[in-house]
Amino acid sequence: MNNEQLLDLVKQMTLEEKTAQLLQLTANFYEGTNVEGQITGPMEEMGITEQSVDASGSILGLSGAQAIIDVQQAYMKKSRLGIPLLFMADVVHGFKTIFPIPLAIGCSWDTELAEKSAEIAARESAVSGLHVTFAPMVDLVRDPRWGRVMETTGEDPYLNSLFAAAFVRGYQGDSLKDEPDRLAACVKHFAAYGAAEGGRDYNTVDMSERNLREYYLPAYKAALDAGVEMVMTSFNTVDGIPASGNEKLMRGILRDEWGFDGVLISDWASIREMIAHGAAEDDREAAYRAIRAGVDMEMMTPCYVHHLPELIESGEVDEKLIDEAVLRILQLKEKLGLFDNPLRAADPEREREIVFSKEHRQVSYELATKSAVLLKNDDSVLPLQPDANVVLIGPFAQSPDILGWWSCEGVKEDAVKLGTALQERLTGGKVQFAQGSNVHTITAEQIAEALEVASKADLIVLALGEDSEMSGEGGSRTDIRLPAAQLELVKQLKAAGKPIASVIFNGRPLDLHGVIDESDAVLEAWFPGSEGGAAIADVLTGVVNPSARLTMSFPQSVGQIPVYYNHFNTGRPLNPEKTEERYVSKYIDSPNEPLLPFGYGLSYTSFSYGDLEVSSNEMTAEESLSIQVRVTNTGERAGVETVQLYVRDVTGEVVRPMRELKGYVKLALAPGESGTATFTLNEEQLRYHHSDLSRRSDRGEFHILVGANSRDTQKKSFRLV
Repeated sequence: MNNEQLLDLVKQMTLEEKTAQLLQLTANFYEGTNVEGQITGPMEEMGITEQSVDASGSILGLSGAQAIIDVQQAYMKKSRLGIPLLFMADVVHGFKTIFPIPLAIGCSWDTELAEKSAEIAARESAVSGLHVTFAPMVDLVRDPRWGRVMETTGEDPYLNSLFAAAFVRGYQGDSLKDEPDRLAACVKHFAAYGAAEGGRDYNTVDMSERNLREYYLPAYKAALDAGVEMVMTSFNTVDGIPASGNEKLMRGILRDEWGFDGVLISDWASIREMIAHGAAEDDREAAYRAIRAGVDMEMMTPCYVHHLPELIESGEVDEKLIDEAVLRILQLKEKLGLFDNPLRAADPEREREIVFSKEHRQVSYELATKSAVLLKNDDSVLPLQPDANVVLIGPFAQSPDILGWWSCEGVKEDAVKLGTALQERLTGGKVQFAQGSNVHTITAEQIAEALEVASKADLIVLALGEDSEMSGEGGSRTDIRLPAAQLELVKQLKAAGKPIASVIFNGRPLDLHGVIDESDAVLEAWFPGSEGGAAIADVLTGVVNPSARLTMSFPQSVGQIPVYYNHFNTGRPLNPEKTEERYVSKYIDSPNEPLLPFGYGLSYTSFSYGDLEVSSNEMTAEESLSIQVRVTNTGERAGVETVQLYVRDVTGEVVRPMRELKGYVKLALAPGESGTATFTLNEEQLRYHHSDLSRRSDRGEFHILVGANSRDTQKKSFRLV
């Protein structure tokens, strides 16, 4: 259908049919889903009619090719105008083949592989009948207490923007209509959900508009520039107004300023939640505020279907707002080719061939190897030697709980376990096992067994972490250390006097005290996905040389949070050489700096940096700077070094961060080999939002900082003239 035909279709719809198109329901409302208690119970609970269900526009959370075919066919038989359903789901880091959590993917600094993971997730989802994924989540996060940090790619707006665009390209491809194995992507959560106060899910967000635009909005804009088809509103308030009813945010910035004309959907029940926020008296006012803000689709509350008709009849809402929303939904259905083929790519036979295929699992494996961050490796304890006599101890030694939150159709029992994989690889040595502790509990018998087995080994590998329920949505924590039972296990095994290599499976940056000091080596595995055990075993044994770099700072303690690399200097900065000074910005019981900085990560080889070279000590608006540094692999293994470019604007009309990431180069170097990391820096990269919200640069002094992470850098200066 062309746009004129879609407009004509809107004209043919009754007001009730139009408002029903704006309603999204879960699968148990529909015929053909075989869900116990379907239709009658949910309809009564929500207070909607069978007619609204029959005319609704989309389904949330159903998957499986045959199930979706059955529902779509039953729905189309009842559809007066032949308008097909949209099927949507949270395909966040894989469908059945589960990739590492997005925070881990961010640590790969590999946008091409991230794009590939989204493409595979789309292929598996589409053949299983889905049309839309509620991803990518691009919220910038500086608070690891927040459970949903596992869905983000980190604390940096530049890097988050690169990954946002990569994920959108991977999900959507070049043409949704011509590539039925792709999904429409939905960027979330607009806006600033990652800045929830206290790291508490669904909590208040309050910041200046300048801060919002400078740090939190860029990744959403990058997704829009990449062509994302949908945007999801966030649960939080922005400047005191819930996002789902925030006209300035949704119509002012998203629609008018950025020109987004795709579908805007509320998060689950967030329109009705305006009542709990105190921004709407009842469902009627919530519907009024949301439709005026430009929210097209209401997820799992009936405010629109109940109240939009009467709001239009009373003249409080112009019917053209509903017509615009319906048209956008129909346009998306047309882009997906659903009017020509309501079943699209759903195919049970292809589903059996494609989903969780060997090819897809191989990419999951590769991404998991590139996402594991080596945090410590004293005395080169890692990699394990082939003939090593190793004991693997801990609650994650043979745990399948390594997929993480939002693992869609992933099955824990399908995941490759670390112990199984390690045993296969150390064929010349010996691998023994002991439980040591559970995730949250420990017994005297477990400790005794662990010490007995450890006494016979050359080296202890500890498999520790959070279970998947400890992060993700609703998984906020005030204490981000490992559970006390696991810290006790580490303490007991430290006394055994054997080298310890700890592997951490988790969904957030942790306070690692009680582990990092007691271990000779620490590998941050995150939740690595379906092939996680094989990937981590290959990193531990040196088949793969770790190359990942942190995209979130690890705090010294929860009391430091938020702690992030691109902070301001303050008027009384701490002089590291005068730590005894009192009246400066510092803690009296902790360093200011994080335990591990943004960009940090070790390798099994070593790299040396030559002198930093900059083409000029002046920059103009017309002439860029060329920046180079020579890097040499000084170790005995091939490895990858991620050379990072940061810039500091020394003096601005608005205070500027101590450093900001502007680029990076990955150099793959053989032992003894050298390579040159070359960057180009131009005036546009120096622009920022001033106090009047205009985006421009300031003349004056700038620092160029290049190195292996945000802390360890070389510096040179130039002036923008």
